[in-house]
Amino acid sequence: MSGYGDELEAVPAGVFARSEELFGALRAGLAGVETASLTHSDLEVWLEGRGRELLCSLFQDSLDLRAPREVRLAEPPVGVDRVVRTRLEKGHRRALATVFGRVTLSRLAYRAARASNLHPADGALNLPAGLHSHGLRRLVTLEAARGSFDDAVAAVGRATGVRVGKRQLVELARSAAVDVAGFYGQDRPGAAEKDRLLVLQFDGKGVVMRPEALRPATAKAAAKSRKLSTRLSPGEKQGRTRMAELASVHDVVPVVRTPDDVLPPPGQKGPDGPKATGKWLTASAVEDIATVIAAGFDEAQRRDPHHLRTWVVLVDGNNTQLDAVRTEATRRDAKIHIVVDLIHVLEYLWKAVWSFFAPGDPDAETWVTDKARKVLAGKAGNVATGIRRRATYNAQERKGADTCADYLDAKAPWLGYDTALAGG
Repeated sequence: MSGYGDELEAVPAGVFARSEELFGALRAGLAGVETASLTHSDLEVWLEGRGRELLCSLFQDSLDLRAPREVRLAEPPVGVDRVVRTRLEKGHRRALATVFGRVTLSRLAYRAARASNLHPADGALNLPAGLHSHGLRRLVTLEAARGSFDDAVAAVGRATGVRVGKRQLVELARSAAVDVAGFYGQDRPGAAEKDRLLVLQFDGKGVVMRPEALRPATAKAAAKSRKLSTRLSPGEKQGRTRMAELASVHDVVPVVRTPDDVLPPPGQKGPDGPKATGKWLTASAVEDIATVIAAGFDEAQRRDPHHLRTWVVLVDGNNTQLDAVRTEATRRDAKIHIVVDLIHVLEYLWKAVWSFFAPGDPDAETWVTDKARKVLAGKAGNVATGIRRRATYNAQERKGADTCADYLDAKAPWLGYDTALAGG
């Protein structure tokens, strides 16, 4: 395609007349009585609105300048349907919603009977298939990931002054999501040195779902739950959740540490721990736990096909998750070292502490830190025994203590933190 030449012709008179008029009005407004009495915040609002209008006009003027400069192709183009477009028409217009506002562009159309038009200028401008610009789509995607779609609509409006309907925003977010897997598949890290740990990490996260998106068993349970008409029932959440499984694979240079390095005394800072490099991530609220874990093992296998490195698997302790991890390791004949994430152990220690201390007692934090250090030293069994001995016979008061002790005993095979710390 003959594009826009390296040496562009002079800008025709009047092309930027509208923008120049807007800038003149903006300058006059800033210099005149219209803004003289405005507070700084009111001036921000005034300038923001007129600034967007000026930027949108400049965008439009730039597109108007490109249109007459578009060069006719030397040969009629052929579409993916293998049909030659022999007819050429000028002035085919399309709208584009940008972060500054809506603009319209005019370009050449190459046509053929019973075939869609070809517009080479759309490719030169890298225009999206739909109405919304890539900049607006990027903003929609970022805001949609932060919270609700209603909040995203409001955030986009505040940032740009452009109104994007909720249905449009949902479709834009959905269209962006289809690229996630392809994005992560583009540039996967290669093999690392043999002395680097290969770490696989799996975790579950409850995601609030719309009722129609619940899995059958969860939907059935939700339907049976008793609800109050004016407020949530005890323990009820606004909506229902389904578990999403997350997987991460990364490389780590070993860093040997002690329990006091991980949980240093008050006012002190321990040495830096191992740093993850070459991180690969995936997650799904659609696929089951076993499928996501298999994907994580696929990535680990790709990085270390001959199992020459040390494989460490960090889990949240879910039994289904543990079963899937061991199944995958057996299937691939991979030797793995399973470790339950310390964060989950700390959560159970905090459940236990209120069996021994009044709410808000500062000694509770000291107790949790002391027990956590002992767990890190490989003494989880002793901690569980000590918690049971100290707990009262009151079933309600000792509930948190029993829950924690039971957890430590059940997960004991995967609480070898002393070995993990010594191995870096």
